[in-house]
Amino acid sequence: MLNKIVEKTHNWQTRFSFGSTSAIITGLALMAGLHSEPNAKISIIGGILVIALADNISDSFGIHIYQESEKIETREVWTSTIFNFIARLIVSLSFIALLWLLPLNTAIISSLIWGLMLLAMISYMVAKNESANPYLSVLTHLLIAVGVIFLSNLVGDLLINRFG
Repeated sequence: MLNKIVEKTHNWQTRFSFGSTSAIITGLALMAGLHSEPNAKISIIGGILVIALADNISDSFGIHIYQESEKIETREVWTSTIFNFIARLIVSLSFIALLWLLPLNTAIISSLIWGLMLLAMISYMVAKNESANPYLSVLTHLLIAVGVIFLSNLVGDLLINRFG
C-alpha cells in the first residue's frame, strides 16, 4: 500500500516538475529579453500566451510521442501529456496574472522571485525523492535558470538597442 502511494506521488511530481520547469525558464527568459521593448507589457503577455499554447502543445505532443515509442501504457501516456500541459499552463498564467495586475518592473521582479522560488522547491523535492543532495540540485538548477535569463536579457537589450 505504501509503495503504491510513493509511486503515485513520484509520478505526480515527475509530471508536474517537467512542465513547470519548462514554463518557468521560458517565461522568465521571455520577460528578461523583452522588458526593454517599447510596448513591453503587452509584448510579454502576448509572448507568454503564445508559448503557453503553441510551445506547450508542441512539448506535450513530443512527450506523448516519446512515451508511445517507449511502449508506455496508453493511459499513462495520456495522463503525462495532459498533466504536462496543465502544469505549464498554470505556471504561464501565474506570470500573466502578475504582469496584468502589477506595474511592469514590479511584475518582472515578482515573477523572477516567484519563478525561481518555484524552481527551487521543485528541484528540492525531486532531489530528496531521488536521494540526491537537494542543496546542490537547487543551486545547479537556479544557476542554469539565471544563466538563461541573463543571456535572454543580453540578447533582448542588444537587439532592441540595434534595431529598436
